Amino acid sequence: MKILVGLKRVVDYTVRVQVKPDGSGVAIDGAKMSVNPFDEIALEEALRLREAGKASEVVVVSIGVAACMQQIDTGLAMGANRGILVKTEGAIQPLTAARVFAKLCAKEQPDLVILGKQAIDDDANQTAQMLAALLDQPQATFASKVEVDGNVARVTREVDAGLETLEVDLPAVLSVDLRLNTPRFIKLPDIMKAKSKPRETIELASLGIESGDHLATTQHAPPPKRQKGVIVKDVPELIAALKAKGLL
Repeated sequence: MKILVGLKRVVDYTVRVQVKPDGSGVAIDGAKMSVNPFDEIALEEALRLREAGKASEVVVVSIGVAACMQQIDTGLAMGANRGILVKTEGAIQPLTAARVFAKLCAKEQPDLVILGKQAIDDDANQTAQMLAALLDQPQATFASKVEVDGNVARVTREVDAGLETLEVDLPAVLSVDLRLNTPRFIKLPDIMKAKSKPRETIELASLGIESGDHLATTQHAPPPKRQKGVIVKDVPELIAALKAKGLL
């Protein structure tokens, strides 16, 4: 079984991002860039399935600028067999990303596509669902547990009311949640081994995909600064303060 895993390049979750003074975007120059945390979990699950004998190959894919090869290298160091970079200079929205994965699925014929449920930079939570629709394949989102038995994947997913278990026939598309696993730590020997693993770069235009990006961001603004708190003497004063702010 072959597993395809998406790795998105995002600003590291430990970085406190700042909006540019002109509001045109987020200042990322010099910021630490990493693999989207949800995607790391997706890759870890794919590697565990391979180690359990359920899969034979794990292929990581990233879409973006040439620097995204850094995230491919991270995936290879974690243990992926090979990497594919779909190179483009423009920002990629979920529908275009799904179309790219659909083209790669037609080429690679994976039995399972595992994606993070969302990226921490846009929180879109759309690519996996769109990909499943484009491929006309079963999907299971927000996975907190994955078991593969032959041509069936049993997925426990988190929903508002608790946990739900689905069985989907392979090939299928999964998106994973935070509680699925804890990604492994990358050791120096793993980084050295990754240098000899195959990498492939594909130009986005060569896939014949027309951008489905119909949304344009017109302005970025930081959240309002937290106001200074006040101390009230009793409940009536608290109620009066809340009414004065229009909260009651």
